[in-house]
Amino acid sequence: MSASHITPSKTHSFQAEVSQLLHLVTHSLYSNPEIFLLELVSNASDACDKLRFEGLNNPALYENDSDLAIRITLDKAKKTLTITDNGIGLTAQDAIDNLGTIAKSGTKDFMSKLSGDQKADAQLIGQFGVGFYSGFIVADKITVESRRAGVPATEGVRWVSGGTGEFTVETIDRPARGTSVILHLRDDAEQYLNAWQVKQIVNKYSDHISLPIQMYKEVWQDAKEENQPGEMVTTDEWETINSASALWTRPKKDITDEQYSEFYKHISHDFTAPLAWAHNRVEGSTEYTQLLFIPAQAPQDLYYRDSKTGLKLYVKRVFIMDDAENLLPHYLRFVKGVIDSADLPLNVSRELLQESRDVKTIREGNTRRILSTLEQLANSEDAAEQEKFRTFYAQFGAVLKEGVAEDSSNRDKIAKLLRFTSTTSDEISRSFADYKASMVDGQEAIYYITADGLAAAKHSPQLEVFRKKGIEVLLMTDRIDEWALGYLTEFEGTPLQSVTKGAVDLGKLQDDEEKKAAESAAEQLKPLLNQLETALKDKAKNVRITTRLVDSPACLVADENDLSPQLAKMFKQMGQAMPDSKPILEINPEHALVKRLETDAEHFDDLAHVIFDQAMLADGDLPSDPAAYLKRVNAMLLG
Repeated sequence: MSASHITPSKTHSFQAEVSQLLHLVTHSLYSNPEIFLLELVSNASDACDKLRFEGLNNPALYENDSDLAIRITLDKAKKTLTITDNGIGLTAQDAIDNLGTIAKSGTKDFMSKLSGDQKADAQLIGQFGVGFYSGFIVADKITVESRRAGVPATEGVRWVSGGTGEFTVETIDRPARGTSVILHLRDDAEQYLNAWQVKQIVNKYSDHISLPIQMYKEVWQDAKEENQPGEMVTTDEWETINSASALWTRPKKDITDEQYSEFYKHISHDFTAPLAWAHNRVEGSTEYTQLLFIPAQAPQDLYYRDSKTGLKLYVKRVFIMDDAENLLPHYLRFVKGVIDSADLPLNVSRELLQESRDVKTIREGNTRRILSTLEQLANSEDAAEQEKFRTFYAQFGAVLKEGVAEDSSNRDKIAKLLRFTSTTSDEISRSFADYKASMVDGQEAIYYITADGLAAAKHSPQLEVFRKKGIEVLLMTDRIDEWALGYLTEFEGTPLQSVTKGAVDLGKLQDDEEKKAAESAAEQLKPLLNQLETALKDKAKNVRITTRLVDSPACLVADENDLSPQLAKMFKQMGQAMPDSKPILEINPEHALVKRLETDAEHFDDLAHVIFDQAMLADGDLPSDPAAYLKRVNAMLLG
């Protein structure tokens, strides 16, 4: 290396979030220290994949060296472990940008979630793709030497940091393209200088990587003197220590559950094993291999608008791109995996993916496969499989519901997977099928209620008549429920009916006497209803007698054609302008407060407003004027 081409090093400060992260990492954040090798080997593999991709359009980037590989070297004298790849490499600016910051949306949010719990925090770190920093688990200094493919040898870069608050960058001569990560091992990490231990770790975590991972071959050498032990001697010959074949290309029978799990961790940067996976070779008009994983936990950026989602796309085993979002519908964005197509062109772009018929076929095939895998878990008689589905639903149930609106062709399949609490079960375990199987004689609809929370749903006055008659009602408390149910009007021929919209219709469950009593009360109290409508003309669209109430004086319901209060509230929170729509006030003619309306003319207006505001409170909303409500209540209590 010519000194003339070495520039003075410049010192830079880490991004604040990185400094916090390094502090956690260097204090043994990772519960499994050997994970550093997996992370750095994975990074090297990604660098080679990127070169393959860019080399499709610019073969000169290979610089007459197309044999991509990852090499691990050990130097016991210097106490260094070096991981070298001949992938895409880094420029000086790349080193500053990629090694000095966490280039990911939601970084601050991510840092705020770090709790000090080693296991939980390790999982978070993995999700945010900052595996490079894991090198500081075992090293007190890391040197990165690199040169980007296609740039002159004089524009190499050396990046050095001791894992504190700073790093230095200088320009160096580097004839070879690619990157070397040199770990200067701490005294308590010298076991990673043993070749057999490094090989063992690579075989455990990185055997699936399709590139050869090489180390200097060791051979046994007998002792030169008698009565002396022989020893393993390192040669200058490279040997491949992994299978070096893409995992998804192997027969399923030859792949262990542990290998599937480690491969998932490699592509997802998740430290938790997946719940389930589907591995298939699909033949027909479009040929492709799919290896799809369902995670056990939701990533922190699941709901970030600009988060990267999608699958890794290969064409004939050549890496094309990460995050190919067109291969899955948006509501399955949590799925990780690999698609290897035999039909797509090698120069396929994101724009072409949007228009390709083959991609549409692959996307539909992936969707069917994931939904059928979830169905198998949900319907399994095996307790462990059922527990996996419960875990999945707790993490991703709300996202799956998006599919009810987005995916009309699979709407029925998705509906079978949905789970809710109900008036008979506090667990999120009731399916529409379960509900149908336990409907009472004469029941003609699946009844549900939407609310902002479980307590609000369970204590809603709209449920009173259903409890009285022993009719189960599904309690839907996710923000998305109301919107999703707008696209699902029936389940296997049975209509879905909200108990908070329109007049209550119990069909055959309401006997003739009840109907006659309601009609008689409506006729008898007509003057009272008209008076209430006048008093509440600014608040209520209409006032009517109801049969749905047993213990409460009144409740609010939405008109059949109006948005429910929950849905209107959700749209307003999203910043959408909503037309003002007034609810309908339904009153219980048997309640003492309603009867008092007939006899207390002096306080009629105040009492009417109190009844309305109490109905709002019962729905979990505040009165439009809380101070006026309290004033009226106090006046009546004192009067």
